Amino acid sequence: MKKYIWALLPLVMLGACKKDFENLNTNPKLFPTVPAPTLITQAERVLSNTVTSANVNNNVFRLVEQQWQETTYNDESLYNFDTRNINRQMWNFLFRDVLNNLKLAKDIIPNDPTIVGDAVKKNDLAIADLLQVYGFYYLVSTFGDVPYSQAFDSANNFPKYDDAATIYKDLLKRVDADIAALTVASASYGTADIIYGGSVAKWKKFAYSLKLKMGMTIADYDAALAKTTVQDAVTGGVFTANTDNATLVYQAATPNTNPIWVDLVQSGRFDFVACSTLANQLNNNNGLIDPRASKYFKALDAGGKVLGADPGVKANYDSFSHAGDIMIAATAPGLLLDYAEIAFYQAEAVAKGFIAGDASTYYAKGVQASFDYWTAGDATAFIAANPYSTNNLAIQKWVANYNRGWDAWIETRRLDFPVLYKPATGAFSDFPVRFKYPVDEANVNPANYKAASAAIGGDVVTTRLFFDKNVMPK
Repeated sequence: MKKYIWALLPLVMLGACKKDFENLNTNPKLFPTVPAPTLITQAERVLSNTVTSANVNNNVFRLVEQQWQETTYNDESLYNFDTRNINRQMWNFLFRDVLNNLKLAKDIIPNDPTIVGDAVKKNDLAIADLLQVYGFYYLVSTFGDVPYSQAFDSANNFPKYDDAATIYKDLLKRVDADIAALTVASASYGTADIIYGGSVAKWKKFAYSLKLKMGMTIADYDAALAKTTVQDAVTGGVFTANTDNATLVYQAATPNTNPIWVDLVQSGRFDFVACSTLANQLNNNNGLIDPRASKYFKALDAGGKVLGADPGVKANYDSFSHAGDIMIAATAPGLLLDYAEIAFYQAEAVAKGFIAGDASTYYAKGVQASFDYWTAGDATAFIAANPYSTNNLAIQKWVANYNRGWDAWIETRRLDFPVLYKPATGAFSDFPVRFKYPVDEANVNPANYKAASAAIGGDVVTTRLFFDKNVMPK
């Protein structure tokens, strides 16, 4: 009997040790899963950083849109996007760090012990989904067909690419569902939401404004769908002032500073100056210097004009104007969607017969909103000298989108104005109207990559995407 007890003792001790080790490896103060609000905070931060960054490894749209020109290097100004794998960075930031975090948050919210009340959970789910729609908007309008229906499936390492137009229409349906789910009388993320501080009313306005933006983006592709989308958005209630802007306020202390400050000031970089294309527009508006010029740039000439370098040509930093102090401040806000943009959309919607109203009135509101944001000045004289026309609408939208290069690029392709000429010498292609898929996709998911490339008309930067119907002047 004694022999059997000794024989069983190692098994007993093994079981006891296993139980003890399990207890030692469990922290009773930790949640079994990450709380959803922390994922929302991180997704919002990365999303804002991605569309705001001035790092040429991540965001080159200020160069593509000829707002800035490069000094030491000029590859990106010449449309060379392959050397730094810029498309891979954009793809990864949006898919991996934004959309996937939002998907995880949506999975956690229904059973998250930190979120109390079904109405709050519905609000949280809707806001997370709206942020996903926003992220997919940029992916689809940049690359075309992308993984969508099979994205984020851990059991499928080789997701198919869905048709971009089909994705877009589904995104519009999701916005409608999110609007219906939002209950203004109930709470949401609170301070974990670093865009609107948990204000459901502001998120609802954001949803309608995003719907307006998406409706106008497809105005040349599907006018009927665009019209009903825009009408519903305006009826629902879009932005009416800069206080509605979707803004992420950065902090003075790292690591929560504005990425432009990180890229230029903290890093001690002198890589960018004003581009002559934007400088010429700011310097001459029917005889007026645009009052925003002194806010957009510093180191102006004696007459208050911006000194701009030609696109694609390496520039001496000390010979030209540089990014203004407002935008390179550590606490400069990241801007995801603003009232000026919404007012300009409404001006265009009136001109197209989508909604009632006066196009010139909305145009004036858009210009004034941009002035309010940058200078707090009265735009009346400027508007009188630069009255509403379809060309002036496109130009002023482009000027107002300074520091929002990604959106400026989408609108330049859609409106085909203002004309941005490719650099005189050395350009790697004609003006880019999409970005190529990351090389990782061709290597890791080759069958679906090839199918997607064929479906859109070729994986090159000159392939026009579904919403971009008109041919841009050269």
